[in-house]
Amino acid sequence: MTDQTTRPSGIYRSRVRRKNLLLALLLLALVASVLSDVAIGPVSLGIGDVLRGLFDPSGTELRTRVVLWEIRLPGALMAVVAGGALALAGAIMQTILNNPLASPFTLGISAAAGFGASLALAFGVAVLPFAAYIVPANAFFMAMLTAFLIHLLCLKRQATAETIVLFGIALVFTFNAALALVQYFASERAVSAIVFWTLGSLTKASWESLGITAAVLALAAPLLARRVWALTALRLGDEKAVSFGIKVPRLRLQALMLVSLLAAFPVAFVGTIGFIGIVGPHIARMLIGEDQRYFLPAATLCGALILSISSIVSKSLIPGTIFPIGVVTALIGVPFFITLVLSSRKPTW
Repeated sequence: MTDQTTRPSGIYRSRVRRKNLLLALLLLALVASVLSDVAIGPVSLGIGDVLRGLFDPSGTELRTRVVLWEIRLPGALMAVVAGGALALAGAIMQTILNNPLASPFTLGISAAAGFGASLALAFGVAVLPFAAYIVPANAFFMAMLTAFLIHLLCLKRQATAETIVLFGIALVFTFNAALALVQYFASERAVSAIVFWTLGSLTKASWESLGITAAVLALAAPLLARRVWALTALRLGDEKAVSFGIKVPRLRLQALMLVSLLAAFPVAFVGTIGFIGIVGPHIARMLIGEDQRYFLPAATLCGALILSISSIVSKSLIPGTIFPIGVVTALIGVPFFITLVLSSRKPTW
């Protein structure tokens, strides 16, 4: 008799259990990282103090409550939300463009969002009529515009994956030059504000900015979850996806609009953070495979975990000093990404 575990249905159930277990382990690691991030800082807190402060704020001393709820918790949770959003955006871009180097950072979307935010910070220029949220609105508009340009390039039959990457690199240099021009004409105070988010920082995260970024992620994630089968089919190639009845141009346009949304708001609130959108999806792909039902949640958790760990490292390198989070992610991401490239293997479904 054929063993139950060797049947196709048994193999499938075994792989599903393994993927669910990996997702659960990633979630547990993320919770542990967030607790450690909240505990570490100039005023050291024990894990017990953190748990008591979270579940019984009224029974916690005033100093601990202020440090926990007003200073550290918004930054620690922003690391989770921003990292998850950037990694999810990178995962979607790699899927719809069929390019392992695609991410909001490498294709210029993050740079465009940064340029839009700098116009608001330096000159008060509003490209959209949302005065209360001029910085994220500007960032979203520029990111959306860049994503639309990439989409137009994808519609050309001659546009290969290499062409799209080169076009993205050209956009990165273009918006970086425009950003430098804005800094040249901006006031000293505006330049300091621009440099703040250029380097990336979680120290100025607030409950308001956290709520907005989390709302964007909560809006985009279910919309993408409804398209997981179409996105999985797209990994088989455009012709195969079309044969399944999928309208590939519309799917790419919708996905790119959501990517611009996911990339714009973290950049506007915490600054330009690179490599999360590349490294997070690659780790998820090595662990889970290409099935978008599991790949997208895994990429989100990996991105959140990487940025949360980076937040811990930024506070631990030199006691009393908090390094810019964008610098830390680059220091961690560059060698890790090189290692991924050199040791890459074909993912399993």
